Amino acid sequence: MTLTEDPAVDQAVARLADEFRARLRPQVIGTVVRTCRQDLSGVPATALPELVERLARERLQSVG
Repeated sequence: MTLTEDPAVDQAVARLADEFRARLRPQVIGTVVRTCRQDLSGVPATALPELVERLARERLQSVG
């Protein structure tokens, strides 16, 4: 499965887009989430959805 086919990434992008839509474009949010997913590639799969979203949220807060 690639990052473009990862439902956890898609779901995180959707939730974070709702949260940050007033400050950031959806494309920026998607890029940050996919980068976070890549950065966490060694993490066990069961922990990925939560960790990806947490890391992305922190990075987006510092950008926006």
